[in-house]
Amino acid sequence: MSSTSPAHRAKRSARTWRSLIDFGTPISVAESVTHSPPDAHFNRFPRTRYQGSKRKLVPVILDELSEIPFTTALDAFGGTGSVAYALKCAGKLVTYNDILAFNHQIGLALIENDSVVLSDEKINSIGERESGVTYDDFIERTFEGIYFTAEENCWLDVAVQNIHRLTCPYERAIAWFALFQSAMAKRPYNLFHRRNLYMRLANVKRSFGNKTSWDRPFDVHFKVFAQNANQAIIDSSGACRAVCRDALDVEPDYDLVYIDTPYINRAGVGVDYHGFYHFLEGMMAYDRWPELIDYRTKHRRLIPRESPWSRPNSSPELFRALFNHFRNSTLVVSYRSDGTPTVNQLEKLLWSIKTSVRICDAVPHPYALSKNRWSNEVLIVAV
Repeated sequence: MSSTSPAHRAKRSARTWRSLIDFGTPISVAESVTHSPPDAHFNRFPRTRYQGSKRKLVPVILDELSEIPFTTALDAFGGTGSVAYALKCAGKLVTYNDILAFNHQIGLALIENDSVVLSDEKINSIGERESGVTYDDFIERTFEGIYFTAEENCWLDVAVQNIHRLTCPYERAIAWFALFQSAMAKRPYNLFHRRNLYMRLANVKRSFGNKTSWDRPFDVHFKVFAQNANQAIIDSSGACRAVCRDALDVEPDYDLVYIDTPYINRAGVGVDYHGFYHFLEGMMAYDRWPELIDYRTKHRRLIPRESPWSRPNSSPELFRALFNHFRNSTLVVSYRSDGTPTVNQLEKLLWSIKTSVRICDAVPHPYALSKNRWSNEVLIVAV
């Protein structure tokens, strides 16, 4: 039950993680993949502005998995897809799962998609009105002065409807990815948790944020993020997929399951991804969006869909159920050192169903809007 020793960690760090990729050409899971050091393998994955992203921690996570034999893997709470993407690059047969519809599009674009890219012509046309098409102005009418300027809202109305009209699911997913990243890049804190357009527009000295990025036109952001996604497409010969389910509804047929649930701090306050990114989720359901909004709120959020993972009273039993559901898999849990339930409680749960449990070295890692700016990230590996 002890943490990885410095000597063992130094020994492992001296080895290379087998199956990390050479980014020169697409790879196939059937091929032998170039050996690379953990800190050199992740150049293709697009940088995101997503709360709780593990992109910076991927080398550490892969290092801890380097001695575990596995072929199939599930990223049960996929989020940005950074861990699933790294495992795909490593030649694993990866399933990305996330219960949010907008996150599922990220999984389709970067994990399930093997070869489809979004052409320059389509990238350039996403924000353009097509002749003969009647466009709704729902965003412009509904979100005036809340998140974006009137001109930006107008652009979004057109772009969202054009993306919905794309017929190829992978082209559509890449376009969604680029639009989501563009929208977050133009938001203070990269979130939609409050009505705060004034923070962008006020002529004051700022100690945070990037006004240049906030004010960059949507079409410029979109082109950059779409091209980033295109460059990240790698071939797994159809071996990887993306699903959109509750994690407990995903079939338990994997060698390894990576678990990174929504976080609850010691005060019992959970991360509400549905609340933070409701605007992105709304764009996915554009035709039904009016009936999904809680109009009592100033920032026009979606009607709350509380996750049991955000309730401290229910999360211990959820972890128990989740661990039992995937009890035949190697379980790898990313967690916070100040989380609820505690690391020790999770360790005890895992020991009840596993023969080996280890707590890997904590890594200081900041989280947006957290008062504990450098809470440690812990990895629990149960075999």
